[in-house]
Amino acid sequence: MKSRIAVAVTAVVTLVAAACSGNSSGAGSGDPKSFDFWSFSGINQKAAVEEYQKKHPDLRIKLTEVGSSVETAQALTTALAGGKVPDLVLIQGDDLPKFVEQPQNFVDLRSLGADDLKKDYLDWVWSQSVAKDSSVLGVPTDVGGLAIAYRKDLFAAAKLPTDREAVGKLWPTWDKFIEVGKQYKAATGKAFVDNAATSVFYQAVNQGAMKFYDADRNLAYDHSPQVKVAFDYTLAAAQAGITAKLTSFSTGWTAGMAKGDFAVVAAPSWMLGSIRSNAPSTKGKWDIATIPGGAGNWGGSYLAIPKNAKNPQAAWNYIKEMQSPQSQLTHYVGSGSLPSTPAVYKDPQLTSYKDPFFSNAPTGKIYTDSLLGLKPFYIGPDSSAIGQEFQNALTNVEQGKGDPAKAWDTALQNIKTAIGK
Repeated sequence: MKSRIAVAVTAVVTLVAAACSGNSSGAGSGDPKSFDFWSFSGINQKAAVEEYQKKHPDLRIKLTEVGSSVETAQALTTALAGGKVPDLVLIQGDDLPKFVEQPQNFVDLRSLGADDLKKDYLDWVWSQSVAKDSSVLGVPTDVGGLAIAYRKDLFAAAKLPTDREAVGKLWPTWDKFIEVGKQYKAATGKAFVDNAATSVFYQAVNQGAMKFYDADRNLAYDHSPQVKVAFDYTLAAAQAGITAKLTSFSTGWTAGMAKGDFAVVAAPSWMLGSIRSNAPSTKGKWDIATIPGGAGNWGGSYLAIPKNAKNPQAAWNYIKEMQSPQSQLTHYVGSGSLPSTPAVYKDPQLTSYKDPFFSNAPTGKIYTDSLLGLKPFYIGPDSSAIGQEFQNALTNVEQGKGDPAKAWDTALQNIKTAIGK
């Protein structure tokens, strides 16, 4: 889930206008060797497309990075209503459930051979894309094991430990994480973490067995203990003055990462590619430590084919090849996207992999360990909207625009307004 960016909103409007005008689909000729692909930004999907095209030089793939994951989902909703859709679309996990409730708008991937692939994927990840009528709407591309990325040089300047094992022991809990942030701020006068909403709330809320819905798929955001605890931790971080107040994936956040405006960022496995691409000059300055609480999952995405796609077979060929267990393992080594195919979790390429950008951290082991014993929670059709309103309330407090004493009630009221329940 990514925060909204004004520039990206403009891009979404432009893209949707083009789609509704009937000029957006370069695959409109029916050429089986071309397809249009919508992705969200910040994850370097371009690298995967280029890899595929090297293997298939006769193909033409038009990749459009629409904006954030939320904006991509919004653009897809509008495109589905207008009838002009891409051939392939990447949907973030929190945004997927509302589309799963509309199976008539997507190709049932069983018709293209999805049943043959099911055995390769984590059951709890695959099940998220299965509709009530048993149709399969998406193939999972990755999961988002949790960890913390930190700048060794900035920790050294603050006279904090720099060894990843020692750093992980500094913050067994989120309370301890905030205390370390205070120590860093006192020693350097600088921000410790990029922001509170993403690096605290979206991590802590994804570490329990129940999030915004209970096990019976009923709304539980207003009484889930995990949600309230995560919210309170985030308020504490925001009020402690340890954040740079930089919204994740914004221009300021990207620049701040390269300049060292913060020393720590929560880094689900898919975040590693963003750090590499946004701050290439910082190679070797980062390392990876365990997340407070030790385990959890945030994110993961799915590739889906809209019902009115001009070239569904070409899109399916891409999915089948690029999301195989071996391809997911290759993607991990190249980008940090943790495979959703457990067969590779014991592969030496993953278990012994050390990431040179992140000081040769054994990221394969760190991220797979963060998934061990994890009890997955249900993600419902309003999970994305609920998460956004919690983020908005917490960010307002962080920016000095909201009353921390009223933030919880404000969030609940805004959620009820947003989802109507």
